[in-house]
Amino acid sequence: MQPLSDTLADRLATLLEGTNGLILLATFVMIVMVALALRRSAALRREEMENRLDTLLRAQAEMQGRVSAMTEALSSRQAELNRAVNQRLDGMTHRLGSSIAEQTKSTHDNLRKLQERLAVIDAAQNNIQTLAKDVVGLQAILSNKQTRGAFGQGRMEAIVADGLPQGTYSFQATLSNGLRPDCTITMPNGAPPLVIDAKFPLEAWHAFRDAAHPDQRKLAGQQFRRDLETHIKDIAEKYLITGETQETAFLFVPSESIFAEIHEHFEGVIQKAQRLRIVIVSPSLLMLSIQVLQALLKDQRMREQAHLIQSEVALLMDDLSRLDERTRKLQGHFLMAQKDIEQILTSSDKLSRRGARIGALELEQMAAEPPVAERSVESRSGLLKLRVVDED
Repeated sequence: MQPLSDTLADRLATLLEGTNGLILLATFVMIVMVALALRRSAALRREEMENRLDTLLRAQAEMQGRVSAMTEALSSRQAELNRAVNQRLDGMTHRLGSSIAEQTKSTHDNLRKLQERLAVIDAAQNNIQTLAKDVVGLQAILSNKQTRGAFGQGRMEAIVADGLPQGTYSFQATLSNGLRPDCTITMPNGAPPLVIDAKFPLEAWHAFRDAAHPDQRKLAGQQFRRDLETHIKDIAEKYLITGETQETAFLFVPSESIFAEIHEHFEGVIQKAQRLRIVIVSPSLLMLSIQVLQALLKDQRMREQAHLIQSEVALLMDDLSRLDERTRKLQGHFLMAQKDIEQILTSSDKLSRRGARIGALELEQMAAEPPVAERSVESRSGLLKLRVVDED
């Protein structure tokens, strides 16, 4: 390239050759001035751009340093955060593990208790099923009049047989009028036996209990009252025999609930039975009466055996007297033996003292002492001779 001044000179010469040389010269001068101004402006802009670039580079370097510091700080913060998060996670994992273990143990315990309760429920269900079968069998028994009578008779016989000894009661014994009560109990002191009747009008009772309508219940109650009064009257006429049976008889009711219902709703029947000397008893009252009779029979047996008891007591007193006499003799032997033992101990003390003196070589003192009385004792065989020294 040619220098800028040469180029401008050539152009100026060319312009001067034309017709309008001055205008062109002025124009050229202006262009040159503008070009120089532009060049200076460009130089200034380039210098400004370089300054700005340096500023930007310095700012970039500072930014990079700050970014590096922030990166390190963020890295350390992230490490601390990771460590804290890991610790938190470990603690939470431990707590969750222990909580799950406790929950598992509690669940196992609850399941075990549930199994035990289910076993109890199964046993109770089996018992309920057995009871249901028994209730069905009882219903079948109570559906027949003869079987109902046998049911009441069986309960009464079981109570009497459990409470009284053999020979004090009898079932279906025949009276002088040819009738056979359900049970007769022998009374103490030769008193007439007590009669117990176990028959009960259960048909009318079931009709009274199962009646749903008040009118039906009223009619069933009237029928039950008539049947029960008739039965009480029959017992009084058939089984109360003067001189042969007691003046009072028992009417056995095989259920506590029926007994309570009778006393609650049929007070007139109870009063009529009392006037006829018939006592209506439930299983518990019959058991209590049997216990009273058992105590009376036991007292009678003790009265009957009183003379045997007195003779045994007399023999016991004789044995006691002989024992006292022999004890006193043995006490005398002990006293004599004690006296002999005391004499033996006295001799032993003397021997101990003399042996001690001999051991201490007190022979001179012994020689200075006055002589003591001596006597010789020979054995029966003559082979042994002893010299006995008497000392005060």
